[in-house]
Amino acid sequence: MEKILNYINGEFIQPQNNEWINNIDPSVGKVYSLIPDSNAEDVEKAVQSAEKAFESWSNTSIQKRSSILNKIALLIDENRSELAKAECVDNGKPWSLANKVDIPRASSNISFFASAIIHESAESHQMTNVAINYTLRKPIGVVGCISPWNLPLYLFTWKIAPALAAGNTVIAKPSEITPMTAYLFAKICKEAGLPDGVLNIIHGYGAKVGAAITKHPKIKAISFTGGTTTGKEIAKVAAPMFKKMSLELGGKNPNIVFADCDFNKAVSTSVLSSFSNQGQICLCGSRIFIERKIYDAFKEAFLEKVKKLTIDDPLLENTNIGALVSEDHMNKVMSYIELAKEEGGTILHGGDRVIVKGRCENGYFLQPTVIEGLPYDCRTNQEEIFGPVVTLTPFDSEDEALLFANSTIYGLSSTIWTKDLNKANRLAQNIQAGIVWINCWLVRDLRTPFGGVKSSGVGREGGYYALNFFTEPTNVCISLN
Repeated sequence: MEKILNYINGEFIQPQNNEWINNIDPSVGKVYSLIPDSNAEDVEKAVQSAEKAFESWSNTSIQKRSSILNKIALLIDENRSELAKAECVDNGKPWSLANKVDIPRASSNISFFASAIIHESAESHQMTNVAINYTLRKPIGVVGCISPWNLPLYLFTWKIAPALAAGNTVIAKPSEITPMTAYLFAKICKEAGLPDGVLNIIHGYGAKVGAAITKHPKIKAISFTGGTTTGKEIAKVAAPMFKKMSLELGGKNPNIVFADCDFNKAVSTSVLSSFSNQGQICLCGSRIFIERKIYDAFKEAFLEKVKKLTIDDPLLENTNIGALVSEDHMNKVMSYIELAKEEGGTILHGGDRVIVKGRCENGYFLQPTVIEGLPYDCRTNQEEIFGPVVTLTPFDSEDEALLFANSTIYGLSSTIWTKDLNKANRLAQNIQAGIVWINCWLVRDLRTPFGGVKSSGVGREGGYYALNFFTEPTNVCISLN
């Protein structure tokens, strides 16, 4: 059985304790590889490597750093099919999604920051006849990047690309649930000529590896994407150590559909935003609020499309819904479906586990589930489920829609469907969310700020926001007298 290895100082090595974690293919429910059960010793070894590499890498020309990153992006493209299959097996998502979205976006993340670092400009401020000030942005040093299981390579590269481009060295921890593409990515970095020690990848549990990264005094910044509860624990440790933190956390995103929307587009995109990656995307619109005058029509059209979604082996080209990432997660999602029933909800579609015939008969498949009849402030509508479960709720006014949308502790993203741009802009001004999509969903310009408010996170990723996070500004003042 294949063993995934840690990547430290340019070498692939087993964990110091020689202990391993089973890696399960969720579409078949069987172990297919082993993951290092690393601990603080492995993190310490990686930090020493990163510290040693920092001086050289931080003084490497921007052009050279950019060239290496572009080589990495090219190799991702060249290995797209292999990476997509690995992502599919590791995560349970449809191969078509991994091949068309996840892997191309990973490549784009790398190439974007390879270009961005070249085009970054320094600020200058003139004090007439007195002095000229200019701002240097210096890499922080050794930084920690902790990424989640739902978009493994997509979000892994989203973090490490700006960190490396800015001249930092990185200790990265992918999710122990979906480690394979990070392992393959390390091989790509080796082939591309990334210097030893610049990127170090440590596999294992968050309680061991993530905690060791967070509390290590020589790791100067933490970039984390994952659950809000874990984010709170990271903040408790990192904040008193005065570490820079970027925390992209959970979401319970509203999808607001007005009667004057482009109906067909709103329905089709809402199905996509509800069930892409089995609803395991932090940006999925899990609460759909529909203006009452079109509620019945929207519900009927929405359900018609949901019923046509194909639940099948993720490796098949026509599969729309793959497996949930783990048995534990599937059981968690199903417990919320039972909770919805207890809270008075009506299951309009789904709600049950699916047995896929053939090789996937033991996989963790769940029907896309649509629920109505729940109050906006019940637990089902307030807590992050992170699965193929959406609720439909009618509203009667713009103010009521806003009340519903803002009622949770989360504030990551939102979607508004209306042809009235004045109304859309009013709502965008007042919705408590870091991202507002109007008449679209998941349209991403990598230059724009990405992140949430309230319990959805601290800080922003994307473009120069990310480069600024991974650097420290120094003002230089030159006297003219």
